[in-house]
Amino acid sequence: MTKYWILFGLAAAVLVGILLISSSPWGIVWLVPALIAAGVALFDALQTRHTLRRNYPLFARIRWGMEKLRPYIRSYVVESDLEGRPFNHDERALIYARSKNQVSDHPMGTELDVYSDEYEWLGHSMAPNDKIPHEFRVTVGGPNCTKPYSVSMLNISAMSFGSLGANAIEALNLGARRGNFYHDTGEGSLSPYHVKHGGDVVWEIGSGYFGCRDDEGEFSEEEFTKVATRDQVKMIEIKLSQGAKPGHGGVLPKAKITEEIAKTRQIPMGQDCVSPAAHSAFSTPTELVLWADKLRTLSGGKPVGIKLCVGQPHEVFALVKAMLETGLVFDFIVVDGAEGGTGAAPVELSNRVGMPLREGLILVQNALVGSNLRDKIKVAAAGKVHSGAGLAMNAALGADWCNAARAFMFSIGCVQSMRCHTGTCPTGVATQVEWRQKGLNVEDKAERVTEFHKQTLAAMRDIVVAMGLESPWEIKPAELHERTNSARSDSMDRIYKFLKPGELLDHPEETHYARYWKVAQASSFRQKGRIEVATE
Repeated sequence: MTKYWILFGLAAAVLVGILLISSSPWGIVWLVPALIAAGVALFDALQTRHTLRRNYPLFARIRWGMEKLRPYIRSYVVESDLEGRPFNHDERALIYARSKNQVSDHPMGTELDVYSDEYEWLGHSMAPNDKIPHEFRVTVGGPNCTKPYSVSMLNISAMSFGSLGANAIEALNLGARRGNFYHDTGEGSLSPYHVKHGGDVVWEIGSGYFGCRDDEGEFSEEEFTKVATRDQVKMIEIKLSQGAKPGHGGVLPKAKITEEIAKTRQIPMGQDCVSPAAHSAFSTPTELVLWADKLRTLSGGKPVGIKLCVGQPHEVFALVKAMLETGLVFDFIVVDGAEGGTGAAPVELSNRVGMPLREGLILVQNALVGSNLRDKIKVAAAGKVHSGAGLAMNAALGADWCNAARAFMFSIGCVQSMRCHTGTCPTGVATQVEWRQKGLNVEDKAERVTEFHKQTLAAMRDIVVAMGLESPWEIKPAELHERTNSARSDSMDRIYKFLKPGELLDHPEETHYARYWKVAQASSFRQKGRIEVATE
């Protein structure tokens, strides 16, 4: 059958060419594409890798073309304003408008179905309070911290140089400097582009110890101290896991690794950069707490915390027990949600592993409150935060501040083309291809970063004003409501259980965490015995 397709394609091309040449002096122009099409058909018919192209030469390529165009067609033509994922059109449009200082108001009321579970709301007051400050900041630094840091309510979450291009990193850091908020380096180390504009930096240390490793890839105190003591580095964040790929090390494909990235990360060229799944500097909760204290000392007394996507609840309680036994505490904990983003992750992990932000944030909040540690440790939330409402809702559940990654990517031009893992990002954000990066103007995009931050915090303040409160930290779970079904709704403190101060220490068996608290141990991340099966 194939030979007939070959003969048909060649004959058709030649026939079309002859007809065009004979009918018009410009016909020769059309002969070239006709012959090219015939050649492609011939190649398809003779190749053996793709069945469709072999059986249907040339025509089967339409499928491949549509497959590549599918994300764009779906996003711009097919989807409604509220259907797109991970961020829908309305969410992206809000970020774009605020980053450009354009009108972000919405006409004709909400598009949400207020009687479905997609609608959540904060209770406003009959007596709004418009006399509150225009900026809210939280001081991070526990009992053993000698250099506390004042943190904005919204900051740039972890995105590494390598995952993002140089111009993108520059724009983010310059925007952070102008807006007086911090820029998390991601685990790819502190690059020259994080340093160039002098914006405040939180240095994330992952299991690969990039920027603070020896020749064998182990943690190096000497290399760590060189970076951690720089004035621009304000806090140290130990990455245990992230929402999009919990329990899996970071991945930077070799196609995206340049000599500059290799030098920054202290890694070889020509192979994928894959962080180990687990840290080698510690193996137990107690060892982690002690190591964090060591990092605090080596950095000159700066705040040191951890970042994690909650997985097994007993491990969070194991960290609590380790802090109680040693008397040493983290200065902060960043809770990432399973809805968090990444440039590359196995789909099974991003889709089916890890606790969503809301449940994870509540669990960490309860663990700290129930053990009387909450006043010593600050808590941040990361995972799809993009609006003032999101900031306020996270504050209601216990967050002292929030971090956002993809929202700031949108502010510098990301169009959610879903090409982060290929290095072919069309907007020059998540790519190392030089000509693609050149399209990203650092000065212009930095201004958008600053503006998005400013407008989002202003929107959060509007909510606090409407609620008649003095600060976002006064928002409580009882003032955040969600639907349980189309006919009923309730406040968060009635849907989720929130512990009283010291409850885990005084009466752990009476809490809904009793079985997890019982098996948690400071000496190991493993369970002490078996978790009892719930019988109710």
